[in-house]
Amino acid sequence: MPFEFQPTALSGITLITPKYFGDDRGFFAECFKLSDFTEQGLDGHFVQLNHSRSGKNVLRGLHFQRPPFAQGKLLRCIRGCVWDVAVDIRGDSPTFGQWFGTEISRENRMMIYISPGFAHGFCVLSDEAEITYHVTGAEYCPDAEAGIHWNDPDLGISWPVSEPILSAKDRTLPTLQNIVLPEQW
Repeated sequence: MPFEFQPTALSGITLITPKYFGDDRGFFAECFKLSDFTEQGLDGHFVQLNHSRSGKNVLRGLHFQRPPFAQGKLLRCIRGCVWDVAVDIRGDSPTFGQWFGTEISRENRMMIYISPGFAHGFCVLSDEAEITYHVTGAEYCPDAEAGIHWNDPDLGISWPVSEPILSAKDRTLPTLQNIVLPEQW
C-alpha cells in the first residue's frame, strides 16, 4: 500500500502519509488511490478540488457546510507549512467540541482527511503556503456555508499565532455555543 494511514483521537480525522519514491531525477508518489482509501473507510468520491495560497499568519476558518451540502476534505500542503485544525461539531459524537491540530507541510508530506461534521481551519506558519484540498459530498454552496469563531474560548484551540490575519467574514463568526448545528451529518 502506498500510504500510511494513522487514525487520530477524533474518529473522522485521519493522518495520511504517502510513500515517496525518489532517485537522482526527483520523486514519485501516489497521493490518492480510491481502493486504498475505501479500504480504510474513507470517502474518496471527490466532487471538487480547491487550491489556496496565503501569507504568514493568515488564518482561514473555522468553516463547514451544512447538510445536505456537508463536505469531507483531503488536505495537502504543497508549499510552505500550516497548522491545520478540525473541530468535531457532530452533536451526537462523544468527542463533540474537541479539536485536533497538526502541522502539515511540503517537507513532512503529510495529508489530513477530515470527515463531514467537522469545522476546519488553518493558519500559515511559513512566509507563504499553498494548500490543495479535495472535497467529498457536495460542491461548494454559499447558502450552506457556516463557521465558528477561530478563538472560541470554549474550544481552547492552541493556535500558534495570537493575532492572525483574518477575513472580515471570519472575524464575525459565532462561537460554537451560539450556532445551531444540524442533527444529522
